[in-house]
Amino acid sequence: MKMKNPMLVVTDIDKSVEFYKKVFGLHVIMDFGANKTLTGGLALQTLETWHEFIDTADVFLGSNSSEIYFEEDNFDEFADHIKKCEVEYVHPVKEHSWGQRVVRIYDPDKHIIEIGENMKVVCKRFLDSGMTPEQVAVRMDVPMKFVNACMR
Repeated sequence: MKMKNPMLVVTDIDKSVEFYKKVFGLHVIMDFGANKTLTGGLALQTLETWHEFIDTADVFLGSNSSEIYFEEDNFDEFADHIKKCEVEYVHPVKEHSWGQRVVRIYDPDKHIIEIGENMKVVCKRFLDSGMTPEQVAVRMDVPMKFVNACMR
């Protein structure tokens, strides 16, 4: 068995497709009307059909209980890009204790989307700042094997 796709239930599938296209550059690769799969494997399902599939009307969007996660190599460029997209922020850009910069936003149905700086880019940023590989491993709380792989 293997995991295939994360799926989000949405109230307006066309609005959601446009959001993921505008903000992340994703495109529809499979269109079944009430279900669309986007590049990267993200699937969207209409709320109406989801009610039918699970035989209940008890669906709660915007619960802040989960997120989907993207990594970005050019984090500063992406952070500038989303400022122009009129997104609702969960929080602005912040740096975690291990050095990774992240931002979390809501999609149109209040699903949390996290965009994190690629961890290899974080490692290289620290190395480029003059930190030794050992210092980077401690700072990022990662094994030396990871730091060494980033240096190749």
